[in-house]
Amino acid sequence: MGEGSPGASQSARSPGDRLDSWKEIAAYLSRDVTTVQRWEKREGMPVHRHLHDRIGSVHASRADLDAWALSRNLPATPATPEPEIPAAILPATKPNPRTTWIILYATLALIVAALAGAWQWRRVNARPQPAAAPLMFAILPFENLTGDSSQEYLSDGLTEEMIAQFGRLDPQRFHVIGRTSVMTYKHSQKRFDQIARELGVQYVLEGSVRKDSKNIRVAAQLIRVKDQAQAWAGEYDRPLVNLLRMQDEIARDTSNEIELILGDRKHTIAAPRPPPSLQENEAYGLYLKGLYFWNKRTVEGFGQAIKYYREAIALDANHAASYAGIADCYAMVGGYSGEPKPEYMTQARTAALRALELDESLPEAHTAVAVIVQNYDWDWKRAEKEYRRAIELNPSYATGHHWYAEHLGFLGRFDEAFRESDRARQLDPLSLAIATDGAMLSYYSRQYDRALQQFHDVRELDPTFPRISLVAYVYVEKRMFAEALAATEATLSGPWFSGTWSWAQLAYVYGRSGQQEKARLALAKLTDISRLHPVDPSAFVVAYLGIADKTKTLDWLEKAYAQHSNTMTTLRVDPIFDPLRDDPRFEDLLRRVGL
Repeated sequence: MGEGSPGASQSARSPGDRLDSWKEIAAYLSRDVTTVQRWEKREGMPVHRHLHDRIGSVHASRADLDAWALSRNLPATPATPEPEIPAAILPATKPNPRTTWIILYATLALIVAALAGAWQWRRVNARPQPAAAPLMFAILPFENLTGDSSQEYLSDGLTEEMIAQFGRLDPQRFHVIGRTSVMTYKHSQKRFDQIARELGVQYVLEGSVRKDSKNIRVAAQLIRVKDQAQAWAGEYDRPLVNLLRMQDEIARDTSNEIELILGDRKHTIAAPRPPPSLQENEAYGLYLKGLYFWNKRTVEGFGQAIKYYREAIALDANHAASYAGIADCYAMVGGYSGEPKPEYMTQARTAALRALELDESLPEAHTAVAVIVQNYDWDWKRAEKEYRRAIELNPSYATGHHWYAEHLGFLGRFDEAFRESDRARQLDPLSLAIATDGAMLSYYSRQYDRALQQFHDVRELDPTFPRISLVAYVYVEKRMFAEALAATEATLSGPWFSGTWSWAQLAYVYGRSGQQEKARLALAKLTDISRLHPVDPSAFVVAYLGIADKTKTLDWLEKAYAQHSNTMTTLRVDPIFDPLRDDPRFEDLLRRVGL
């Protein structure tokens, strides 16, 4: 069935009314082929399709197109000649994963090169302009048109690489939205203007991937949102063999060219590196799978991520990004599970230092080291140095700004912390983790109304996000105990339940609200859990603060100090510690952790 205008009968149209290809449709509307294909997909432009013997054809009615164009009030624009793109999706076959990544890299390099060329032309031909705020770009998830849903990693991998490469380009001229936010638009049918409003961008890059047993096709286009105009488009057809060496050469030449174009500085072209091996390309695919599970931010996700990262390293012992990924997972899993183990941090440190040894220019390696020396060594100067270096290497690295904001907040440098947090949110506006930690910064700085609004915004985006339950601590400080209890009791079931931390938080809120008997019952549950497996001493710190037992609170804080619990980083700023601030034992703890 064709997708025509409601009530329009195809048989009622005269032969002269019919347009029989994308090329004819584009010419009639005075647009290029890629633009009208996008309009058909996203704007509901009436185009009919027929399939015969696996070959697709399209046609449209001039009358239908006129009515649709009038409804959109489209401005007239001269057409740009484009080669016709077949409508049929190439038949999918089981891919060779090694070859697939080789082709992915090659097409990525070509797209970046073409975009850099287009940008060069605009710079050379544009009149000098006064300095302006950097342009914001969103690279939307590339669409998987292989016909095989198991190949999502191919299109997702291209998206990830585009974000990473463009994020390292000229930060004075443009910034790139982070992965978490753009991935929310995967398979989305939202209009570009709506996406632009939600992300705060002026340009959108979108693309698609198709392949058969012998060839792969990647199409991409850059759209200027304000007028829906196509700023650049490219399409690349490549065979699935003999592209490894060419890919490495194109990637190197493209990287040097973009730095020359956008850097406004003398650049020395690096010596050619040996071409990546088949094992290195396959390792990258495993790394992307690990990254996918890391982004879930769950204990189970960390375990799966570590598995894939290790498989990547088994194929490519010098894959620095996988070492950095392992470090991040081990650095975080103790806090998320409530079961700190010394070997977690040992593994994290070993992996982080190996990543940095392999590639000093990798931002993720520097943030991995920063988290470890901050949370475990309490080496605040080294941590800040590493965060700043990561941001210097990639100013569009949202996670670097996010974690640096937390670091500054722990030190009580709130003006700087909010600037970094806002920067992280600008780069990744739909990241729930960034938004939640922004709310916690407001809580630490005693801006409770602001914190409540920020938590409300997170709930609007995803009411099942587990860390929303932290809003209970804000409610307690505002003495809104009914709301605090409602938020806390919800942690005992569903997506919020975390065992250790749920019972600790419940004991705290019950105690602060004057329900001492219930607080002690929750503390008893926490004690039962501790008999089954190790529990972060900070959980008992929170529980005893709730029932106002300062002596036991400080005893458990000493245990938390001995185990290098992550909670120690918040001693200076977390309002829950306010009842202890005049106690000499607490003051000594602050001194020992460098706060």
